[in-house]
Amino acid sequence: MSIRDTERMAPKSPLLEDEKVLQSFSADRVAYIRSSTWLAAGAMAFGMIALWAMGNPHIWTGAVGGLAAIGVRTAYLMSEELAARWDLTNKRVLGAGTKSIRLQEIKELNKMGSVVQIVTHSGDKHLIKFQADPAATIAAIQSAKSGGQQ
Repeated sequence: MSIRDTERMAPKSPLLEDEKVLQSFSADRVAYIRSSTWLAAGAMAFGMIALWAMGNPHIWTGAVGGLAAIGVRTAYLMSEELAARWDLTNKRVLGAGTKSIRLQEIKELNKMGSVVQIVTHSGDKHLIKFQADPAATIAAIQSAKSGGQQ
């Protein structure tokens, strides 16, 4: 992971008055690889089914193609995805660059595999991807939202 990726994928929003960072959420390498493995399995199955449906006698090549495609994607995106960091403050959730979500704006927190989805009252959706323990991430955000501090 390059320093450039780490800097680019970190929060850059200045802290407000009386605001402090309570916790940071970084992507977990094991969760990233696990998610990519499931994606590869799906791509392999889809490729084989597609070739079978077209009558191709070499359906095994669908598995090879699906695995190769997701393997290349996984390797290519790994440094960027693992560099992503979100900061939880007592007032906001801060994402890459100047992405900022006020705690009062959060309507729902959903767990989708290793991803935490933040849904705002206005309908905006934000993803904190590849969390080792998404339930703990949700609990920390809910605690900060309710005024408790971690």
